[in-house]
Amino acid sequence: MRYAVVIEKAEGNDSAYVPDLPGCVATGATTAEVEKAIREAIEFHIDGLREDGLPVPEPTSQCEYVEV
Repeated sequence: MRYAVVIEKAEGNDSAYVPDLPGCVATGATTAEVEKAIREAIEFHIDGLREDGLPVPEPTSQCEYVEV
């Protein structure tokens, strides 16, 4: 599956979240670190849903850049 991930700059670090997986978040000192961490967080989140017998949401969010 391919989930959309939003990465944002914060004070002193980067953070990421997955719109289709509420509560699935990660932080890292760099963009590369947060990308690695969010991959691990997605896997952990999906494993937890499956262990609890809950459905795994299908990816539906899309990301686009809009020039203004």
